[in-house]
Amino acid sequence: MPNSSTELSAGIATGRGAASGSAPAGRAIQGWRWAPAWILAYVVLWPAPGYAEAILVLGALVAVVKLVSSRFRGGVRLLSGEAWALTSVLFFAYWLPQLVSAVDSIDPGRALREAAVDLRYLPFLWLAAAAVANERGRRTTFGGLAIILAVWTVDALIQAGTGTSPLFTGIDSVKQLISGHPMCSASEVALLDRLSGVFGPCNLKLGIVLASLSPFALYAASKRAHMIGWLVAAAAIGVVVMLAGSRASWITYLLVLVLSGWRLLGWKKLLGVFAAGAILLGLLGVVSSDVRQRLERTTHVFSASEDGVDRALSGRTRIWGAALCMVRENPINGVGARGFREAFPACDPQSDQPAEWGDGPAFHAHQIVLEILSETGFFGLLMWLAGAALAWRAWRFADAQARERARPAMLALVVTVFPLNTHLAFYSTFWGGLTLLLAALYAGSLLAVRSADATATE
Repeated sequence: MPNSSTELSAGIATGRGAASGSAPAGRAIQGWRWAPAWILAYVVLWPAPGYAEAILVLGALVAVVKLVSSRFRGGVRLLSGEAWALTSVLFFAYWLPQLVSAVDSIDPGRALREAAVDLRYLPFLWLAAAAVANERGRRTTFGGLAIILAVWTVDALIQAGTGTSPLFTGIDSVKQLISGHPMCSASEVALLDRLSGVFGPCNLKLGIVLASLSPFALYAASKRAHMIGWLVAAAAIGVVVMLAGSRASWITYLLVLVLSGWRLLGWKKLLGVFAAGAILLGLLGVVSSDVRQRLERTTHVFSASEDGVDRALSGRTRIWGAALCMVRENPINGVGARGFREAFPACDPQSDQPAEWGDGPAFHAHQIVLEILSETGFFGLLMWLAGAALAWRAWRFADAQARERARPAMLALVVTVFPLNTHLAFYSTFWGGLTLLLAALYAGSLLAVRSADATATE
């Protein structure tokens, strides 16, 4: 762990030392050899949220026990001091606004309990950063994520052709054997309006998850087969994202293609990829009624009326109006993390009209900046910006080798928090956990100290 402000400044503010490619004498970073398997198990179990959460909690507890039993003396062999610092700082940039906003939230007791429970993320993030602290761990973790995405993509393509996801069918069968109940109710299955894949019809996150994590798959494909591998992987994942994802996931995946493709293909070939993608989207709009409906809804944005724009954005303008009201009413620390749904009725600008999303209040702001401002106020926004600035500064001062080994995690993190898009709730168990995991993988891989053996093999 960093033990002085000098080390913290040198490690985070400049990114030098760990990112420079030279390991301190006698201090080879070993990481936790079992950490990659633990991280991959957590991701594999995302379609079964309860089991994934159990893996997260157990991993956090094991990490704490291991560190306490060694009195933290082995910490410098698990992670560089700079990686310890950046991982911790990124966590606190996320967590401190939640704690401060809980003080005068709508339900302070519940909010404080939620903030206390979310401390479990910190040791798990140390575990995730340690999983990619050396070359072997990075290869296992990043390669494993790529394999998971490939399997989920193939499974979704099978569902597109046959109407059934083999992976979800297997998960559902196991669930029924254990509990006697299916994963999803009949009404949730009846309301299915897009490809659901391994996540199932009651947990429609396949598109946005594939879009956010696709840099790992594209990076692995380009490593194995250069341009052809990247193109094949991009096309396969792109079809699934179009069929399974919301329009927000389309934007996320477009960003991934831009940020990863221009270095490999150049702008001219990349423009050809986008042209082919536009044609493919048009064809899918013809053969898939679900895609066609999303495209038709998008055209309402060109309507001159406010209702038309709101319809095109699936009620987002109404939600954003309520979020701005919460910011005006609670500018310093917001209404409390996860308090949006309780505060929404009092700020709903169209409370006398039916909502585009159906009955009930909106659960969150659906936009990262508005979520942070409405739930944690300007204090929360300041903390998030400070975390982003430190992450960027570490990247800026890292050398080319450090940037290259962290590039998949960096791209995944950037597109996930890209502010000019709509988002899932960052102060939720699933999306918050995914975002923090990406932050830890970024910090751990960028600021890894490379041993002599790793230098020879990377």
